[in-house]
Amino acid sequence: MIDELLLPFQLPFMVNAFVVAAMISVPAALLSCFLVLKGWSLMGDAVSHAVLPGVVLAYLVGLPLGVGAFAAGMSCALATGFLQENSRIKQDTVMGVVFSGMFALGIVMYTAITSEVHLDHILFGDILGIGPVDLWEAGIIGTGVTVILLAKWKDFLLHAFDPTQAKASGLRVGWLHYGMLVLLSLTIVAALKAVGIILAIALLIAPGATAFLLTRQFAPMLGVAVLVALGCSFFGVYASLFLNSAPAPTIVMAMTIMFIAAFIINVMRQKRIDSAAA
Repeated sequence: MIDELLLPFQLPFMVNAFVVAAMISVPAALLSCFLVLKGWSLMGDAVSHAVLPGVVLAYLVGLPLGVGAFAAGMSCALATGFLQENSRIKQDTVMGVVFSGMFALGIVMYTAITSEVHLDHILFGDILGIGPVDLWEAGIIGTGVTVILLAKWKDFLLHAFDPTQAKASGLRVGWLHYGMLVLLSLTIVAALKAVGIILAIALLIAPGATAFLLTRQFAPMLGVAVLVALGCSFFGVYASLFLNSAPAPTIVMAMTIMFIAAFIINVMRQKRIDSAAA
């Protein structure tokens, strides 16, 4: 019985899956807190979908897929900002048009070429096929994003709550704005191999949303988000072996269950507060 429970830790491909899941969970969880507070959840969705044409172009040119994904993600973010500033259309509408258009372009480009890279691996990830190069890429990007977010979290927090006050305080609002977009694109690149384009958005929303329901201050929110992401990632990879399911969707399902539990806890807590006040 014990040998069966320890089986996932004895398989090299499962160990790699545990490691890369942890590497991408920490930066994604930290970033999700800022995206939730800033109302940029759809931006994460837009950038994650928009990387597909960049991935296809990188494959055609012979560049690393991460380079193409990062370039396409930044292009989507910059195009969204340009269209918003030069039209009367709201940001969410612009993002919907841009990311759906780029995603469709990527699908058309992919179907027009003969590729050794399976589309399912791009869309949904291949965490069980992670190799040493992928581990190094995820580790370097994840560490860099994590260090920057922890070092500048107060500046990013002020910018998320009140950009006007941040500018009045002497902060470089433009650097913070585009810096957040760069970190978002890099995190998606790190998560691309493991969880794919579509499921990356869950890592960039669910941990922060769950922590937001459970905490009242931002610093604890960061810690709770990281714990939720790490716990769900570990459980998802571990349980997928016994459930005979794909690890990435299992991770997302675990995060969804955690969010529902946090929502119920928050509702019950609010009812107790209202009852005490009455």
